[in-house]
Amino acid sequence: MTLTELLIPTYRQMLQALALWLRKAEAQVDNADALSAARLAPDMFPLSTQVRFACVQAYEGAYRLRHEPLPAALEALLDEGRNGGDRPGTMAEALARIDEALAFLDGLAPDALDAGAGRPLALELPTGIAFDLDGEGYARDWALSQFYFHLMAAYAILRNQGVDLGKADYVQHMFAFLRPGTAPAG
Repeated sequence: MTLTELLIPTYRQMLQALALWLRKAEAQVDNADALSAARLAPDMFPLSTQVRFACVQAYEGAYRLRHEPLPAALEALLDEGRNGGDRPGTMAEALARIDEALAFLDGLAPDALDAGAGRPLALELPTGIAFDLDGEGYARDWALSQFYFHLMAAYAILRNQGVDLGKADYVQHMFAFLRPGTAPAG
């Protein structure tokens, strides 16, 4: 399996799931926009930031594995996320960020990330911490784990705020592989 075959479908299916969770929140909660400011703990980022950072991870993986600088628009999205506590935005804005990330992923070539697999990659964080790894290590140890961290934080915030979500919402992509006759009745 190539990095493109691993990452792009993963980003796509889980961003689509995230959009479904937000739409469920809109349908179930009187003021869904208020959920954008919800957080699990006082020192955690709010839902709006978790959504933005999940989108950032999808972009960032593609840029880093192609050894391209992060564009100004991605830096702006990061700043939006960092400021999500003060300006959480709306569900419509969160859904728009997801749609933009999906459109970006759809525009990538079928082998867009593969050349970066064995190449050295320096990951330098704003805190000054730096990691030296190759593209495969970056995909496995950073890109996927960071992406899933923000997805799970968003999922947990929504559940904590009373949105009726379950495992089937998290793994909705698996229903494409469901063996006929094996789904529970009811």
